[in-house]
Amino acid sequence: MPQFRLRDGAELYYETHGSGPPLFLVAGLGGDGRFWDAQLAELSRHFTVTVHDHRGTGRSTLSRIAYSVAQMADDALQLIEGLGYDKVHWCGHSTGGAMGQIMAIEHSKRIDRLVLSATWGKTDAYFRRLFENRSQVLRELGPLAYTRSSALVLHMPSWVRDHDAELAAIEAKAHETIPIPEIVLSRIAAITAHDQRDRLSAIRSPTLAICARDDVVTPLYFTEELVRLIPGARAHVLENGGHFYPNVHGAEFRRVMTSFLLEP
Repeated sequence: MPQFRLRDGAELYYETHGSGPPLFLVAGLGGDGRFWDAQLAELSRHFTVTVHDHRGTGRSTLSRIAYSVAQMADDALQLIEGLGYDKVHWCGHSTGGAMGQIMAIEHSKRIDRLVLSATWGKTDAYFRRLFENRSQVLRELGPLAYTRSSALVLHMPSWVRDHDAELAAIEAKAHETIPIPEIVLSRIAAITAHDQRDRLSAIRSPTLAICARDDVVTPLYFTEELVRLIPGARAHVLENGGHFYPNVHGAEFRRVMTSFLLEP
């Protein structure tokens, strides 16, 4: 189990697969690198792919700290440096995309090409209300209720219909995957504070923003704003798939991203 020690002594679990240009796949709020498992075999044919569990999640140190998106990005930057990469392609989903914005703005020499997947530049009233509700469910009803209710916003209805047994197995382990609810609550507070809208014009990395039209966590208008504010950015919009669209349309996600990353 490869672990990378951060400056403050916390450890990040990470894995590296394949060969080729380095690509960091960075998960969302859940923070678990296994979000990308279905994508690794194909992407590792073209790239040296690194996935990691964010601090506070999965197999990394469950630090009881005040989380922020900048802190999450700095943890990932330390990992990039520790692995000896001068620069990497970055594909960040949701919270991973928020981290990617900070990386591309503040550490531009480290980011080659940037893929922003189902993410946002600045929290608005809709996003704030959604995550206030999710926080309240976790705080007052616990990990099981949080996990069950989250599935209904992260996935499109037909995916939930067809994966009922899989979701039930995930829910059965809710208290294992969320052993310290206070950490999740701190991470939610971190993402609701995210605001890079006024700095997006500073991004110089070639940027692709991908989303699904029916995503109710980071609606389409967030992607439209990112493309409007980041110089030269382009968008790819899937007709459906929900917030976790890579789990529904993995082949299209990989095709579009690989084509973009390998452009001359």
